[in-house]
Amino acid sequence: MIRVRFAPSPTGMFHVGGARSALFNWALAEQAGGRFVLRIEDTDAARNRPEWIDGIVSALAWIGIDAGSPLFEGPYFQSAYSEQHRRAVDTLVAAGRAYHCVCTRDEVEARTGSEHRGYDGFCRDRGLTEGAVRFRTPDEGVTVVKDLVRGTVEFPHTAMEDFVVARADGSPLFMLANVVDDVEMRISHVVRGEEHLSNTPKQQLLWEALGVTPPVWAHLPVIVNEKRQKLSKRRDKVALEAYREEGYLAEAMVNYLMLLGWGPGGDREIMPWAEMAPLFSLEDVNPSPAFFDEKKLRAFNGEYIRALPLPEFVARCEPWLEPGWDREVFAKVAGLAQTRVAVLSEITANVDFLFLKEPVFDQAAWDKAMKNSAAEILGGYLARLEKVEMDPESLKTALEEVGAEYGLKLGKAQAPVRVAITGRTVGLPLFESIEALGRERSAERIRAALARLTG
Repeated sequence: MIRVRFAPSPTGMFHVGGARSALFNWALAEQAGGRFVLRIEDTDAARNRPEWIDGIVSALAWIGIDAGSPLFEGPYFQSAYSEQHRRAVDTLVAAGRAYHCVCTRDEVEARTGSEHRGYDGFCRDRGLTEGAVRFRTPDEGVTVVKDLVRGTVEFPHTAMEDFVVARADGSPLFMLANVVDDVEMRISHVVRGEEHLSNTPKQQLLWEALGVTPPVWAHLPVIVNEKRQKLSKRRDKVALEAYREEGYLAEAMVNYLMLLGWGPGGDREIMPWAEMAPLFSLEDVNPSPAFFDEKKLRAFNGEYIRALPLPEFVARCEPWLEPGWDREVFAKVAGLAQTRVAVLSEITANVDFLFLKEPVFDQAAWDKAMKNSAAEILGGYLARLEKVEMDPESLKTALEEVGAEYGLKLGKAQAPVRVAITGRTVGLPLFESIEALGRERSAERIRAALARLTG
């Protein structure tokens, strides 16, 4: 059975690169009817926080990796396997594959003359019974890593020092703990980011030294920003939670992340998970860096928003509607807003004018629209608004007539009216907005704008 794992550390927000890795693993488990193991690597007590663990589970659920699925196992916690880690260390030492070492870094540098040469094997055959534990790397030959994404990669042993697998107090380092956990959980495929490739020959040696066949390796391409720099939480917008809070749809995010290094073939990119997951193949993953293009993600999200049935769009906008806003009024203009927003959080700026006592004026918009014959346009339209039919076509015709009196086409004539009604120069269609706002409130806003303009 295929058993894959996703092993994050609960030390911060959920990185989009981690989400990509999790999705690739989930696709493999789903295809094969295998298992997706969530393992929380929680041994860094100084940085771990319980809320980050909850955040990991919540983020995975948001992108469709559901803890209630029969494919899902966990979460398991690395800290619960400390006894297995210690036993592995004892096994390696007893078999002569590891040894105790009491050398300090300064001592090693003093002997080798350089901090870059690595450990010199001084304690290899001293028969010590205390100190840190180092793995005995073979002196000759190579470790061959067969990677489904990168092909066959060879790592000469002469370039690998005897690396530490446990501290002097017996606690394991990440390298060993990671391997032991995978062995204990019977992981068959390790699918993770490219940054772990350099660890792989050491881990493969550990698997073999413990008498277990190594897993299938697959190292996914690094994700880069528009400057082709690796995505960094200090510089780039990388937290999955930030995109969720901004109003990105989970299905759009999933679709986009699956395309970071892989594609379903052909020209089609917008594709739901149910169609995309069966096509996924590690052998088709491109090892070249994958560009995280936020503009493209935004466009994807807009496509998914426009494809929502209107009642579902209304429901998904609910978190961005302020308490007290009339949901029935919102429903009247929701279809218009749906075609104009790329993320759900934009709904607020599109419809808030309907629910505020008075519009919040954008000063730049006011300065641009309220000049020349703006006062005459507002006055003329106000007079017609008192008796015109309250439907978009009639409201439009009335403004066209006012504009014609001053030699203005509709585009110019509607600018001051739009700012008076909404506070902005862009937004929902003007005449549908006036209809939704109503005759009395629309007239009140035009009067207020006239007073501000002429006072």
